[in-house]
Amino acid sequence: MLWVKSFHIVFVASWFAGLFYLPRIFVNLAMVPRDSVAERERLLLMAGKLMRFSTILAVPAVALGLWLWLGYGFGQGPGNGWLHAKLAVVALTLGYHVVCARMLRQFIQGEAPRSHVWYRWFNEIPVLLLTVAVILVVLKPF
Repeated sequence: MLWVKSFHIVFVASWFAGLFYLPRIFVNLAMVPRDSVAERERLLLMAGKLMRFSTILAVPAVALGLWLWLGYGFGQGPGNGWLHAKLAVVALTLGYHVVCARMLRQFIQGEAPRSHVWYRWFNEIPVLLLTVAVILVVLKPF
């Protein structure tokens, strides 16, 4: 199980690297002047590749997490509340990933519905999600 856990950590870290950087590209896209077509296209190309790469990394991260969950049990009984909270964080992270994909589609369609400042704040969400997940797994507070 330690091999599974090790690869789970690697894929989660890699997935989060994409989630950290993709919204930063959104910040840059929101700041691109309308007449700067080449810059916009370059950023969209980068964002598209990063989205695909992050999605590919999310699959083994989640699959290995499920393997660990099944291997260690379903978190029933006293002292396993942390696991349920961590699964909620995983669900929120998957939701964040989906929202990023929708935002990328909006940018591809030529829409920039929010300001670069909004995307800067949005960019902080995966940092909070990862922090909470690590605290839950390491400290097992409840």
